[in-house]
Amino acid sequence: MLRGLDIRDMLIIDRLELEFQPGLNVLTGETGAGKSILLDSLGFVLGWRGRADLVRQGASQGEVTAEFQLPPDHAAWQVLKEADWPEADELILRRTNSRDGRKTSYINDRRASGDLLRAVSETLVELHGQHDDRGLLNVRGHRALLDEFGGLADQLAEVRRAWTALRGANSALTAAQEAAQALAEEEDFLRHAVAEFDALAPELGEDEALDARRRLMQAAERIKEDIARAAEAMGTNGAEGLLGDASRWLEGASDKAEGALEAPLAALSRAMVELGDAQQGVEAALDDLAFDPSELEMTEDRLFALRGLARKHQVMPDELPELRDALSAKLAAFDASGSDIARLEKEVKEAQASYDAAAAALSSARTEAADRLDAAMGDELTPLKMERAVFATQVTPSEAGPDGVDQVAFTVATNPGAPAGPLNKIASGGELSRFLLALKVCLTQGVSGLTMIFDEIDRGVGGATADAVGRRLKRLAEDGQVLVVTHSPQVAALGGHHWRVAKRVDGDMTFSEVTPLGAPERIHEVARMLSGDTVTDAARAAAEVLLAG
Repeated sequence: MLRGLDIRDMLIIDRLELEFQPGLNVLTGETGAGKSILLDSLGFVLGWRGRADLVRQGASQGEVTAEFQLPPDHAAWQVLKEADWPEADELILRRTNSRDGRKTSYINDRRASGDLLRAVSETLVELHGQHDDRGLLNVRGHRALLDEFGGLADQLAEVRRAWTALRGANSALTAAQEAAQALAEEEDFLRHAVAEFDALAPELGEDEALDARRRLMQAAERIKEDIARAAEAMGTNGAEGLLGDASRWLEGASDKAEGALEAPLAALSRAMVELGDAQQGVEAALDDLAFDPSELEMTEDRLFALRGLARKHQVMPDELPELRDALSAKLAAFDASGSDIARLEKEVKEAQASYDAAAAALSSARTEAADRLDAAMGDELTPLKMERAVFATQVTPSEAGPDGVDQVAFTVATNPGAPAGPLNKIASGGELSRFLLALKVCLTQGVSGLTMIFDEIDRGVGGATADAVGRRLKRLAEDGQVLVVTHSPQVAALGGHHWRVAKRVDGDMTFSEVTPLGAPERIHEVARMLSGDTVTDAARAAAEVLLAG
């Protein structure tokens, strides 16, 4: 509920503070007194699109602050929560407009984007009037209004879930088909390449090992003779025999050397062990150098084959095993694509069936809700002196989407036998006002906590019809808050709270003032609305009758 509106330096308002109440709040005044400025200012702080030249002449900046009292479960809190806004007990919107056109928005004194401000404001206030293209006259919103009226949120959510699943299944199938098509274009290459890799069977590190073996075999003839000589020099005819003779001679003399030869004998023993290790290593080297001449040719053939395959695929030789695995995987995917596509086609068929069933159920529920809405509208139009008018909710097929397969449009025929058409094309000004009011009454049954603004919705009607309009507005305000800008004394008399908008001239400046009216002032204002500038006793008496209900 809108509790307070503070306006500073906006158009012809220098400073204005208003405290609104629950129920029906009416604003009256002469034409041009500034009633529309109040709505412009409220629309400004709510982030709605409107006139740009709002700053009062002579002021550097205009500012509007709106204070709302909301229950804990109000939709505005959820919007702010999703935006990571700090929690608060109250909601205060503030927006400034500088002389150069710069606009700055705040939510609870924290700077906010225009998009967030509008998202929040959409949950706070609804504006209705003859030229309202944001709400009831916008055919694009009729489906959502019917769903809300019919309580179809759960069925709509089910359709949206089914639509999401169907789109996901279709996307997966399309991706699989495109991938299979791409692989099909590579099939010949893949089969040839995989066969070639399988035949060669490259292994990680094989290139380096083959290259080392090849170089060793190429150098073998050059170094084998020297290694053999070294082996002979270390054998029994060389170092091994000499060390053995030296060891025997020293052992024979050691008994008489009084321990002087123990250390040399130990050193000779260690030398014999090291010499043995050296002999084993040299013999192993000679064994490695002993190869079949055809081995070099086979090694070179294998090495050149690996490097040739690497050049062909523009990779390093050590990357061949990984490439082989990748190509094998692609070929396996192509071979399995047929069964995968068949599985995905089945999933699409099942998802389509689920969506069709959910959408059909929603369509049926919408048709039933449309019948109930049409009946409710018939009941509302009769007391508004439009008993001959026909309101019809058309539910027609449309392209499938997340909200089902229906298009919804509210149509009217103002006289029996007359063709039906859109609200804003068929109804006259006064008729349109009553259609919109009746529709809003029907759509908000059972809904509480709404703040609705009606801008001269009673224009074009008078007498008993205006009284009926006022009573419907009063009924609409019973569970919420309604602000009405009106020129109708019948509507004004039914308000629970009344403000008069008037102009005053101070020097060469014109200002707009808004004054809350008590009982005596209300009698005078309603009498003025009845009789004009000169308030007669008869008008005053008529005003008293209207206010008495």
